[in-house]
Amino acid sequence: MDTSPFEDLIPEMEKSLKPYREGFLTFAQLPAAGIARDEILREMERLKSIEEARWKDGKVSGAVYHGDTAHIDFINRVYALHSQSNPLHADVWPSTTKFEAEIVAMTARMLRAPAGACGTVTSGGTESILLAMKTYRDWARETKNITAPEIIAPTTAHAAFDKAAQYFGIKMVRVPVGDDFRADLAATRAALTPNTIALIGSAPPFPHGIVDPVEELSELARARGIGFHTDGCLGGFLLPWAEKLGYPVPPFDFRLPGVTSISADTHKYGYAPKGTSVVLYRDAELRHFQYFISTDWPGGLYFSPTIAGSRPGALSAACWAALVTMGADGYLRAAKAILETATKIKQGIREISELQLIGDPLFVLAFGSETLDIFQVMERMTQKQWGLNGLHSPSAVHLCVTLRHTQPGVAERFIADLREAVVFVTGNPDAPSGVGPIYGMASAVELRGMVRDVLKLYMDVLYRV
Repeated sequence: MDTSPFEDLIPEMEKSLKPYREGFLTFAQLPAAGIARDEILREMERLKSIEEARWKDGKVSGAVYHGDTAHIDFINRVYALHSQSNPLHADVWPSTTKFEAEIVAMTARMLRAPAGACGTVTSGGTESILLAMKTYRDWARETKNITAPEIIAPTTAHAAFDKAAQYFGIKMVRVPVGDDFRADLAATRAALTPNTIALIGSAPPFPHGIVDPVEELSELARARGIGFHTDGCLGGFLLPWAEKLGYPVPPFDFRLPGVTSISADTHKYGYAPKGTSVVLYRDAELRHFQYFISTDWPGGLYFSPTIAGSRPGALSAACWAALVTMGADGYLRAAKAILETATKIKQGIREISELQLIGDPLFVLAFGSETLDIFQVMERMTQKQWGLNGLHSPSAVHLCVTLRHTQPGVAERFIADLREAVVFVTGNPDAPSGVGPIYGMASAVELRGMVRDVLKLYMDVLYRV
């Protein structure tokens, strides 16, 4: 990779990504003598105090989904109790496997799974998606003799599906979304081939928060005798409660006979700490294709239900504790607060004539502009300490509403700041647009290679001391 055209970007990246190089403990090698624990704890507390204010005040899109101090303290106590546990050694820590089995069962019941449905706990949505796609690859190879597997996903489906395709030698076929930003059924049907092993729909997709037509897509998969995966990583722990509250939620779960697997992130709207998700299957036979088993290794029998071998059992314990301390009534109350706040913010966006809300999403609110550079608006919001997500194709920005945003005054502050940002950009059309140029480059096919190089540099900087 020739990085010379982008070298001038590195200082700005380092300024943003490496703010603790001066005035903080820094090590490029092991210290000659161990640092006192009290000193380490003081350093950790200092870092925490710098970083938590922004998300605690509700100025970040997604990222922290609960964030209440009492909830965090409770989860941390649970984690500490199980900090040494490892589900790889089920004989030593059977409590961890108890927690994981119950997490799977509770999630499956919430998503209307039939008798015989099953799953596993994973490290996050990406691993849940990777495992589901690996499962369909191996299932199709054994039962259909497909050796050049393909999956079909709308353009809005999560990039983790591309990662799965790259990792596991699967061809990814992306199909467009319609004017309503939902997966195009006709385009999906036209993309089917004898090598198609699974279709994908999202509930909802990350970019615009509008649930795909899972019922129609899953029926298409069922008619072809192939898998259908609902990516409920984002909405799996919110949409069931939204439906109970009377909000319009298209069916997306196991009540649809064509849905054969679902991913749902416990560490998002399940309010567990980061590092847990659930992948579910309609039956155990399908889940068996996820497992890894080695019977000829000199080290003994080795088997693992997920990608990792050793795993932090404390995360599973904390996940279980989050689910059972919330309970159905807690999830219902949380969903009500989030959706009411989202409704308030949607109305505020609609009242800003220069902005256009994309569709009518429930809690992931994407908006663009036909008259302004939306990335200039996002940059102005960044200056006001808001952390929003930039989107492209089309250019837009979104806010993923969480419990942090339901705090008194946060929604009103967001709309007021957004209104001021629009006024500022209208009067200053040459204002900086932050990441806008990079997103613009990514929208042009011929420039995507350059964007890839920029992103490689970005990741390189992450690991510089």
